[in-house]
Amino acid sequence: MVTKGKREQSLEPISLSLEMSVVLGLLAFTVFLFISEIVRIDLAAIMVMVLLGLLSQIPALNSLADVSRLFDGLASNAVVSIIAVMIIGAGLDKTGLMSKVAALILKHGGRSETRVIPIISGTVGVISSFMQNVGAAALFLPVVSRISVRTELPLSRLLMPMGFCAILGGTMTMVGSSPLILLNDLLLSANQSLPDEQKMAPFGLFSVTPIGVCLVATGILYFTLFGRWVLPKGAKGDDGASAKSLKDYLKNIYGLKTDIFEISIPEGHPCVGETFDDVMQRYHVYIIGSAHRGKRWFAPVIQTEITAPCRLAVLGRQKVIQRMVEDGGFILHESLDVFAEDYAPTKSGVAEMVIPPGSSVIGKCAHDLVFRKTYGASLLAIHRDEETMSYVETEEHAPTPVGEIPFHAGDTLVIHSTWESLTRLTRDRDFVVVTSDFPQEELRPTKVGWALLFFVISISLILFTDLRLSLCLLTGAVGMILTGVLDIDDAYDAVSWSTVFLLASLIPLGQAVQTTGTAEWIAQQILALLDGWPIWSLQVGVAVLATVFTLIMSNVGATVLLVPLAVSIAVAAGGDPAIFALTVAISTSNSFLIPTHQVNALIMGPAGYKVTDFMKSGGVMTILFLIVSLIVTNAVF
Repeated sequence: MVTKGKREQSLEPISLSLEMSVVLGLLAFTVFLFISEIVRIDLAAIMVMVLLGLLSQIPALNSLADVSRLFDGLASNAVVSIIAVMIIGAGLDKTGLMSKVAALILKHGGRSETRVIPIISGTVGVISSFMQNVGAAALFLPVVSRISVRTELPLSRLLMPMGFCAILGGTMTMVGSSPLILLNDLLLSANQSLPDEQKMAPFGLFSVTPIGVCLVATGILYFTLFGRWVLPKGAKGDDGASAKSLKDYLKNIYGLKTDIFEISIPEGHPCVGETFDDVMQRYHVYIIGSAHRGKRWFAPVIQTEITAPCRLAVLGRQKVIQRMVEDGGFILHESLDVFAEDYAPTKSGVAEMVIPPGSSVIGKCAHDLVFRKTYGASLLAIHRDEETMSYVETEEHAPTPVGEIPFHAGDTLVIHSTWESLTRLTRDRDFVVVTSDFPQEELRPTKVGWALLFFVISISLILFTDLRLSLCLLTGAVGMILTGVLDIDDAYDAVSWSTVFLLASLIPLGQAVQTTGTAEWIAQQILALLDGWPIWSLQVGVAVLATVFTLIMSNVGATVLLVPLAVSIAVAAGGDPAIFALTVAISTSNSFLIPTHQVNALIMGPAGYKVTDFMKSGGVMTILFLIVSLIVTNAVF
């Protein structure tokens, strides 16, 4: 009887007020804007924030929001943390480290969606168990972008599984998400009103690991088995690089039916001692890369003598390459292996540049200029007077030794170059680079040590100190800027400001839901419906309630509000209050239906997702989350 009285006291009826009605109306309006996408989702969030501020000026609604703190979301711990982690991710990417991670994943996952998704998602899930899930997702965003370009898998097919597993990974340890970090403190607070026999023991660091592992495994299996139906088709991700296929581009523009192949030259081969130029002229191909004894050369000097064993990256027509292999005793590999990273579209590609009047290269040929050594690029063709000259034979023209043709003013040079070398060529007055859709940045591989150092410092501060998350991450971000991993303009460019404003603008609405009593009123209505139901159904109701609340307010706010209610319900019904409290903390990670979660907001822009995409894929994931989490929670505890 005592516990029942406590339940009745804690759930004293709350009447629906005018302010609550307005907040409910704003929630409905927000959901309508998100689903209909009449305006962009970030603009919709800003509109709702402004509307909330204006409505609070009405005397009867003046407690809706404190206008003096309406824009505090822009400086909130969560938003500043996202800004910092985007800068840290850009710093790691700037050193080329993320490209190496992408290459490692591709080496084991190949180009199959059903193999790439489990590797990416599983890796992010594990990382997310020890750091904020939005941080893990932001760090892997450039990795997934590069994998999308190199595998030609649409970015929209990869980012949602990665993002969802980043959220799921937060349930693997007690430090993986904010609700689980708060849980033990909330239990200690609730214990003060409980008799000794019902006091709850705090959870250990890995107490929730079985639940988290099962949830991550469920997410991976879900997208692996059903991804072809639930994921949006989308277009190929391009990560800012030229998305044009080298093969299609040369064929469509210049009639050059070519592709890049990797061949090996074994020891004792007849061509040993010859130059690359000799082989190129004999077979009418381009040698655009070489590798020997662990070293690789992009656009090697054509006068270089061949030593064996070595590997070559060769650009030419497929039938010519086949004949070269059959007649010359070369070994053809099925796909690019040693050169996979160098010739990925994220690092290099085809470009065009024009020789202007007055250029110092007029009258000189590529051999005179030692073109490859000087400019770090391979000359593929010269387009002059509607004619394309190239080593590659076409239906209209015989092969031409382009390296020996003097340049004229107005010539268009077709080159294969790294984006870094092309960026340098844009500053060379002897050429006018007409290709513009490439990432005009220079990697800084010499800064990888500094980038890793400040990344480790940030993670260590998060794990081993009580500093605010935003300060820990900003320490790493500022350190990377000060040591030259990034400059300050790079840092500004790294931030997705649409994501920042989306999240910052929703924070005041979440606070209004909580401060006006709307959240507690909603909770009461749902719990009243469950009154008298069996314990297991009450637990399901608590889990569903936590899921709904985390969609409309912060997961921390939902946890703080619902854990005391869940404990009261469990005590009154004769259930285990610790399990009910844990159910709340776990279920506040069940945020897949709309892009209000930080991770969902982060991946929405790069992948071009719509709210309906989240509802389609996230709807099933939400149900699976509830089923798996409840079954495993009760099985373990």
